[in-house]
Amino acid sequence: MDIREMSRNQITDELAHLKSSFEKYAAAGLKLDMSRGKPCAEQLDLSLPMLNLLQTADDCIDENGLDCRNYGVIDGIPEAKRLMAYMLDDKPENVFVFGNSSLTVMYDTIARCLDFGCLGSLPWAQLPCVKFICPTPGYDRHFSILEQFGIEMLPVAMLEDGPDMDEVEKLVATDAYIKGIWCVPKYANPTGAVYSDETVRRLSSMKCAAEDFRIFWDNAYCIHALSEDAQQNDVLLDIGAACCEANNPNRYFKFASTSKITFPGAGVAAMAASAENIAETKRLCGAQMIGHDKLNQLRHVRFFPNKDALLEHMQKHAAILSPKFDLVQQKLEAGLSGSGVASWTQPRGGYFVSFDGLPGTAKRTVELAREAGVVLTGAGATWPHGSDPQDKNIRIAPTMPSLDDLSQALDIFVCCAKIAALETLM
Repeated sequence: MDIREMSRNQITDELAHLKSSFEKYAAAGLKLDMSRGKPCAEQLDLSLPMLNLLQTADDCIDENGLDCRNYGVIDGIPEAKRLMAYMLDDKPENVFVFGNSSLTVMYDTIARCLDFGCLGSLPWAQLPCVKFICPTPGYDRHFSILEQFGIEMLPVAMLEDGPDMDEVEKLVATDAYIKGIWCVPKYANPTGAVYSDETVRRLSSMKCAAEDFRIFWDNAYCIHALSEDAQQNDVLLDIGAACCEANNPNRYFKFASTSKITFPGAGVAAMAASAENIAETKRLCGAQMIGHDKLNQLRHVRFFPNKDALLEHMQKHAAILSPKFDLVQQKLEAGLSGSGVASWTQPRGGYFVSFDGLPGTAKRTVELAREAGVVLTGAGATWPHGSDPQDKNIRIAPTMPSLDDLSQALDIFVCCAKIAALETLM
């Protein structure tokens, strides 16, 4: 029954029933963590054989004869460039292979723009202000980077096919202080949206008051479909090709990593960009580093000798994750469908489900869940500065718990969401 059609007596009775269930959950002493999109132990086990691939000195030699135990090769060994080029949908010569974290690469890329500008433009830090467009709900760590650098964040609604491009185009056309936009274009965090071809083309061709406007294309889930059938993996139009076609070849930076493919914290991260942007990056990074962990690059390319091996590996991930995402849909549908309490996304890939409760209920839902032993991502995290103006969005991260734990956590979550919604009607 839609709670908005319930009488006050019905609301009181239902609240009493739900709070009785809640007290039983709280008394059980559960400790369930759904706060971040972490791979589970079963997923991490998939890559364990990779750790044994380098056993002798000869194993440490790359295809060009370089001893990867030593210094050198600032932008990555050739094999690693090819591997990451496939993930980034680009040419190996346009790829710079970094360390283990794409988040670090994005942070450093913004820092370079602030300190040195972009291809001869005035360093952003010398401007009166710098602004970034932030599709929301979005990725909290993107927002944290901007907040730390003092960059003003402009929220724009995230739709099913990408950010609201009418609003994006309107903003960038007249404000030269708007220097960039965050994009998680495939299986977006947290909604699971996939950018349409039209959205990609509009981003690449839109008129920008800032000549050094940059698209930060964080393709974190580029091969992370939930279907075990590789043919069902959504196809994303390449932003690099679209920008070149629109005569804006330097507009984009593309990022990806193997963090949710092999080991978070021990993967390989890379950036792809135009030849000019890559050349500038190499020049500026030359004072910062001599090279990254080439042994780790070797482990990855030996473990994934071709794209078929990589996709086969991702099908194993999908086999583990798909039942968890199915369970989320089943539990939310059974507990909340038709209640008027919430809506939620049904992603085809990625690591999250985006949940919208009634306005004014997200913080209360998260608070109740914590009291009952379930830790969720903080309410508001999907908005700049952690402040959701409607206090309604919650990011559900179902990947790390076991199916049994996830089932319990979702039962508690549904109970808490209902309580929070009914309380707003009292």
